[in-house]
Amino acid sequence: MIFNTISAAEMAALPKELQLDLLADFQLMPDDLKNLDASRFGHVQRDGRSLYRCRAKDYRIYFEKHPDGIRVHRVLHKNTIRDFLFRSNLPMDQEDAQLSGAGGFWKMIEEAEKKA
Repeated sequence: MIFNTISAAEMAALPKELQLDLLADFQLMPDDLKNLDASRFGHVQRDGRSLYRCRAKDYRIYFEKHPDGIRVHRVLHKNTIRDFLFRSNLPMDQEDAQLSGAGGFWKMIEEAEKKA
């Protein structure tokens, strides 16, 4: 698992016990992406880009397959994403589809990559 600078900082800001709980919930290998549990994982696509979302405790971990394994882009409290969707006036029932088309979400991911 590879954390970029922002996702590493987001994890480091959490209490150690919570960090360990999130990592325990997020045991994943690149080959596992073929058969993900839809109740815990989502998939966001836009302009040929593909990110996955894992629900772990009250957090959402946004990641993608990388040649060296799994690259984690963001670790966000679920209310952060919901607040984003609310502020963006997006329907809540199709969260992944809506995130795929939301430019602000992708900008947040791109900013994290630039700092990696």
